Amino acid sequence: MLSRRIKRQTGLPRGGNINPLVISHPPKHIAIIMDGNGRWAQKRGLPKVAGHIQGTKTVRVMVEACTDIGVKALTLYTFSTENWKRPKEEVDALMDMLKDQIGRELSQLKKNNIRFNAIGELEGLHPDVCARIQDAIGQTSSNTGLILTLALNYGSRAEILNAVRNIALNVKSGKIDSENINEKLFDSYLYTANLPQVDLLIRTSGEMRLSNFLLWQLSYSEIYVTNKLWPDFTKDDLKTAIAEFTNRHRRFGG
Repeated sequence: MLSRRIKRQTGLPRGGNINPLVISHPPKHIAIIMDGNGRWAQKRGLPKVAGHIQGTKTVRVMVEACTDIGVKALTLYTFSTENWKRPKEEVDALMDMLKDQIGRELSQLKKNNIRFNAIGELEGLHPDVCARIQDAIGQTSSNTGLILTLALNYGSRAEILNAVRNIALNVKSGKIDSENINEKLFDSYLYTANLPQVDLLIRTSGEMRLSNFLLWQLSYSEIYVTNKLWPDFTKDDLKTAIAEFTNRHRRFGG
């Protein structure tokens, strides 16, 4: 089942006859594993941070494109719980870039009616980064356009375990009857409780794995993998991915 839904994309979509510029029914919620910044820099003989800087430019392009296309929510896998294993210099540079980027883009988010959101164990981030995130969330909370969510210090297994613990506590305290635990209730305990279901997952750089990202939420999402490295991913590449999505028949296990 999973192998049918994962397609390594090396050129045009199936049949090569989809016009990537025509999007009639875009997905409501797109999630992206932004992979390949380091390899992009390495290919050019540059330090890894150069790839991350270039990757932030792609983020800006994707936000603009999703707004134009009519996507309701965009969730970006920005920093995982496993990323702390990287060299301290790289992690510190990523944290500084994140803080600066949110600050620089805040006025544009407000201007374009974009609501900023973040999921993950945010309290584990650098304090100044966490403060900048909370400020951006607060200043854009009344916006009604695209919901831009950054997954930060995020791991899906930790998210699921956190939901299980909170449900167990509420059962113990009598707030929940164990007989009433179902998928809908479980969804409400996840970080993504207020977001639409993920329709389309895009992964760049050709890697064929989920990397502990939205494991519960991606159960029936369509998956699109491209060999493009994240800094090279363009608006036309996004439209091609969406066109491939609209060309698929979603059966949701039926």
